[in-house]
Amino acid sequence: MVENFSEKADFIWEIADLLRGDYKQSEYQKVVLPLTVLRRLDCVTEPTKDEVLARAAELEDAGIENKAPMLKDASGEAVYNTSEYTFESLCSDPDDIAENLQYYINQYDEDTKEIFDKFDFDHQIQRLDDADLLYKVIRQFSEIPLHPDEVPNEEMGYIYEELIRKFNELSNETAGEHFTPREVIELMVNLIFDEDDEVLSEEGAVRTVYDPACGTGGMLSVAQDHVRELNEAANLHVFGQELNPESYAVCNSDMLIKGQNPDNIVYGNSFTDDGFDDRKFDYMLSNPPFGVSWKKVKDYIEREHEEQGYAGRFGAGTPRVSDGAFLFLQHMLSKMKDPDDGGSRVAIVFNGSPLFTGGPNSGESAIRRWIIEYDWLEAIVGLPENLFYNTGIHTYIWVLNNDKPEKRAGKIQLIDAREMYEEMDESLGEKRHKLSANHIDEITEIFGDLEANGRSKVFDKEEFGYRRIVIDRPLRMSFQATEERIEDLHDERAFTNRDKETQKAVKEALMALDPEIQWLNRDEFMDEVELAFNTHGVDVRNSVYNAIERALGEQNPDAEIVRDSNGDPEHDTDLRDRERVPLGEDPIEYFEREVRPHVENAWVNRENKYYDEKDDKLGKVGYEINFNKYFHQYEPPRSLEKINEDIEHTGEEIVELLKEVSK
Repeated sequence: MVENFSEKADFIWEIADLLRGDYKQSEYQKVVLPLTVLRRLDCVTEPTKDEVLARAAELEDAGIENKAPMLKDASGEAVYNTSEYTFESLCSDPDDIAENLQYYINQYDEDTKEIFDKFDFDHQIQRLDDADLLYKVIRQFSEIPLHPDEVPNEEMGYIYEELIRKFNELSNETAGEHFTPREVIELMVNLIFDEDDEVLSEEGAVRTVYDPACGTGGMLSVAQDHVRELNEAANLHVFGQELNPESYAVCNSDMLIKGQNPDNIVYGNSFTDDGFDDRKFDYMLSNPPFGVSWKKVKDYIEREHEEQGYAGRFGAGTPRVSDGAFLFLQHMLSKMKDPDDGGSRVAIVFNGSPLFTGGPNSGESAIRRWIIEYDWLEAIVGLPENLFYNTGIHTYIWVLNNDKPEKRAGKIQLIDAREMYEEMDESLGEKRHKLSANHIDEITEIFGDLEANGRSKVFDKEEFGYRRIVIDRPLRMSFQATEERIEDLHDERAFTNRDKETQKAVKEALMALDPEIQWLNRDEFMDEVELAFNTHGVDVRNSVYNAIERALGEQNPDAEIVRDSNGDPEHDTDLRDRERVPLGEDPIEYFEREVRPHVENAWVNRENKYYDEKDDKLGKVGYEINFNKYFHQYEPPRSLEKINEDIEHTGEEIVELLKEVSK
């Protein structure tokens, strides 16, 4: 991990102090980020500027229109600039620096100019100039060397991310939407490449990697570095999409400098404007925002779900609208290669919610079921708390593969790395812990071994499934015709819908019943009601009789069971329970063994609506992964002797303190 980036980041951060008063703190990044990118590009293009200018003049004289390939060749880089300016020479003409800077940016290649369009930097140039700040800011930036020979790409990535973290702290935004700690990315990359290292070492190996929420490109960069370490000759093509224009611009500039195809980084919403709808990828990595609503794209996504089903991306279901994390995973899984073509491996960071949120009827459970029953989930790694910049919660890496090796077929591995961390000397936002290189190696080794130990558990995939059955108990009700309960009839629509004369007649008939009598049998009570109505000449519909039952009755465990016209017991809604039956067990056998001995007169509700829609068996199928359950270590309570000792010791300390006070 790069450790010496902070000095340069602090230097750039100090430049932001020049903006104080003319810019709100939340606006600093509109100036500092694009100028950091521009200074980086300036350092890259300056060494070959003379060659580029000479070649540009030759091509102009020759009347050649498509100059870009030859100018890139003259530059020796994927980026070039055909103006005579550099940051240094711009500062030699302070009076015209705004006009010259705009010209300088416009003389970059088309891909680079698009980057600055996303920054919307034209407006900032004029604003800085009007505030008499432009020269001062450019002069400061000209003093920091950012050429890749002096600031390698990995270190530059840290600088970008540290600046974004600081800006987001000022504006109370979510840093986690932009980037992931590098050591977490390194672990994710290790996990998805672990089983493919041999393949990636082959001569002429070509692979693709994709991040649908690529931020500033950190995951793509680390993936490139990893493959390069394995095989200098290997070719890893990176692809990404990013919604935030500034993060997109930073990522694209970084990829340009590295010689990647700028068309492989797409701006826009991955859900509604998929930049790679016809592509499949070998590897996919992502850290989608935690707990972010997808309400803005709800209509689009639900329409795709309903109209395209599994032919689209969201056939398995949609999660609750408050958290779109599972949508990103489904989007990625739709881009897996066919196993016959080598399949695809995926690593994604989630908070705890996707592990267990939602019962059998929920979109989340349906998505988990789809993933697990297709046997795509290889492992979940629980990470330490306070590892991310914007949240202190525990996070989890999901590793998926649609072409599992034989030893992993039908298995899911859980790795508990929640206590594997080092304390940081200085916190960065919420980040107070970090993974060391040794931690990363150890977790990767645990993953590769696929063995059960204190930190690793290996389960059959069915372990995480269950059937939810409905357990009912009989309804028992007693009845009394008290004045108060008779008045409760006015809360029943079936009664109040009758005319006033009928209402009066019903109440008079009921008041003729002895209010002191408590009927413990519904049929006997209703016989008395019907007799009273006949005596008083009252003729009403069945709905009124039902209203009388509700108003004059109450649940009473001492009453007799209420039965329907077939003599079967009616169920008590308030006593209804739901029981989870492990997948693979017969629900009725489970009930007879685990429930009936403890709950008198209970039965399993076998109505059609309680059967699973997919396999037509009793009990709705659900899936959840209760991570804590599998790694919980029981700690027995202290003995009474130990507790008494502690109480006596504490009492002695209090006595000694009181003696000191009374002196």
